[in-house]
Amino acid sequence: MQDLKRRKFLQWGLGSVGGALILKNASAASVCSQTAEQAKGPFYPGENNINPVNDLTRVDGRSRAAQGQVIYVQGIVRDLSCTPIEGVNVDIWQACASGKYNHAGDPNPAPLDPDFRYWGETFSNAAGEYSFKTILPGAYPASDAWDRPPHIHFRIAKLGYKELITQMYFEGEPLNDKDLILRQVPERMRDNVIVDFTTGTGNFDISIEKVV
Repeated sequence: MQDLKRRKFLQWGLGSVGGALILKNASAASVCSQTAEQAKGPFYPGENNINPVNDLTRVDGRSRAAQGQVIYVQGIVRDLSCTPIEGVNVDIWQACASGKYNHAGDPNPAPLDPDFRYWGETFSNAAGEYSFKTILPGAYPASDAWDRPPHIHFRIAKLGYKELITQMYFEGEPLNDKDLILRQVPERMRDNVIVDFTTGTGNFDISIEKVV
């Protein structure tokens, strides 16, 4: 099963198109709804990263892989009329398995993982598809009374479309129900940002709006 996932990830990286996935998701009306905008958060990595890649589990020049459970995030970027969009910049950032961000402003005393990239970037292919290989991020304390659930930040951008910043969460995580940011997402849109990773692969489709 792990080999099958790995081959699938590499195929996506080479631009292969999964027609069955397109047909499955095109039939769901919710796919065409605007994906909920959420807070950018204080730990965006900025312009210090170079050589963007969509595999966050490996760092150039290091022999070990990142700590934590490997997961695959994939999806299709569409406009609000359900048309897949090619060439969309999909930018993600997240904490490592300990819940620590690689950011000078993060007060969390948890250790950093030197073998994790923390940030990744890719572009959607002709079918609107994108994919990342990463790890399940850890939860972390946002305040004395609030622990944030595991989540991944997304920035979606393309000329002619409104930039979208959102966050993706993990289905079944108990902290989801108490998260102050997730609770701000309208209930009708909340299921679209909570993704099932039972198999280790989660499908996070994203819809963005054209600039009028």
